[in-house]
Amino acid sequence: MNPVETTYQGSVAIITMKNGENRHNPAFAKAMLEALKKVELNSESKALIITSDDEKSFSLGIDTDWLMPAMKTQKFDEIKGFMRNMDDVFKRLLLFPMPVIAAINGHAFGNGAILTCACDFRFMLADKGFFCFPEVDLSIPFLPGMIEFVKKAIPYHRFNEMKLSGRRVSGRELENDNVIEKAYDSKELLMEGALNYAQTFDKKRAIFGEHKKRLHKHIIETIDTQNKPLIASLSLMV
Repeated sequence: MNPVETTYQGSVAIITMKNGENRHNPAFAKAMLEALKKVELNSESKALIITSDDEKSFSLGIDTDWLMPAMKTQKFDEIKGFMRNMDDVFKRLLLFPMPVIAAINGHAFGNGAILTCACDFRFMLADKGFFCFPEVDLSIPFLPGMIEFVKKAIPYHRFNEMKLSGRRVSGRELENDNVIEKAYDSKELLMEGALNYAQTFDKKRAIFGEHKKRLHKHIIETIDTQNKPLIASLSLMV
């Protein structure tokens, strides 16, 4: 089963994660890269929404059921390949030549929350599902590039508190902090709001992509120069 599915509603492409908790593993990273390439090749697409079909979860982050056995059996090349591919996913989102909107329909934890921060805009359910960075409790440090693009999405004081405490935050609180554009009371209203917002965009890809390239230049440089040696040395856990 493909962990993601790409559909279209008019000029809006929708990538739907379809694997339950939508945990990130090698298959997920490769599927996301293929889906993003597919959307970009569709010349009719003007905007992209990323969401999940699960009732409870948007994405619960890295698949520890894959990662821990892989670490134990020393499948280091597989782990490094996954980390590099996820960096490529984040870079593709940061530089995507059209608006990328996360419709957060449930829990977004760890790498799942980080994924939404690589998007341009975020919408979320108000009181169903939490957003958090549990890495501090899992002994998994953020890579430098992750820190940079999360800071573009979350005010520093809130990111500092969430990163160091691992506290779960609701959509309503994130709306108050302007992390998300709007919090909705149902999944139906969430998808309607995200789709309506996506349909307001009709920008030329060249200028949209150039804006993002210049805006996120320092983030891309951090990913390319600082993440790579840490991944190469597998400095992923402490």
